[in-house]
Amino acid sequence: MAWFAVSPRDPADPRWPLPDRDCVRLKAEDVPDARAKFLQAYPSRPFGTPASPVPDAGTSGFAEDPQALDIVPIEAPSSP
Repeated sequence: MAWFAVSPRDPADPRWPLPDRDCVRLKAEDVPDARAKFLQAYPSRPFGTPASPVPDAGTSGFAEDPQALDIVPIEAPSSP
């Protein structure tokens, strides 16, 4: 399995689930598998806002917009 970096194509995209990080690094077989793992970890219907954390109350995520994510192969991260 290879390592991939998943990031939003637009850094200002409000759907990005981790505003304090520019990308998510994960292991996957290929790009479609990396996308599937990201969408499983960060569902397409996220919770609302911190003031109103209600399931399925947020805006649509990346599941309906595959072009909104950049997924690129990267080197394995160094061990801590």
